[in-house]
Amino acid sequence: MLAEGLLYYVVFLFSTTLHEAAHAWAAMMGGDLTAYHGGQVSLDPRPHIRREPFGMVVLPLLTTLTSGWPMGFASAPYDPRWAMRYPRRAGWMAIAGPAANALLVLVAVIVIKAGLFTGVFYAPDRIYFGHLVATEMGGMWPGVAAFIGILLSMNLLLAVLNLIPLPPLDGSAAVLLLMPASTANRYQQIIWTSPMLGMVGMLAAWRAVDYAFAPVFSTVVAFLYPALYGA
Repeated sequence: MLAEGLLYYVVFLFSTTLHEAAHAWAAMMGGDLTAYHGGQVSLDPRPHIRREPFGMVVLPLLTTLTSGWPMGFASAPYDPRWAMRYPRRAGWMAIAGPAANALLVLVAVIVIKAGLFTGVFYAPDRIYFGHLVATEMGGMWPGVAAFIGILLSMNLLLAVLNLIPLPPLDGSAAVLLLMPASTANRYQQIIWTSPMLGMVGMLAAWRAVDYAFAPVFSTVVAFLYPALYGA
């Protein structure tokens, strides 16, 4: 159980680093170098850990030891003045993080499909979060199967959770892509000047994610195993 928990933490650290690096890269491409100068345009987890040591190390390790899987948080800095001047670019910056997680989901799906095609993987008797494939191969393959199942599950959860359009999640800023500039600026001011919205939004999102994630997870499972779980 400890080994599986640590594997969850490794996946969390890698996935969160990619998520925040994607935010930082999108901001840099849009003209805001704040995160770039902070070292966050990087897949090296160290600059991200330096920014959020509690959210990326202390809290996830504690929750891994107590519950078996990590809970944590991270952030990439940006210039609010830049976001006000270019709300659509800020929207693209926001959506880049969940998009990076979705990319990892796609990679995991391709690896699982390839493993099923070659006979390395097969459908386990029971499928649940983090447990999507099984193998009868020896050596490193059980570890690979465990890693790829956790990678897919966790990144799917991160993508779905962060796309919920409630502050402080990325989805609340991604909606800037749908707004005219004047409306976007007023919306941003309300979000930034109302810290209670973030607390209420996070609580609401934790309730909403159960309803949002379950059908998405079921759809992915049906795609992986259409003969067993397809319509």
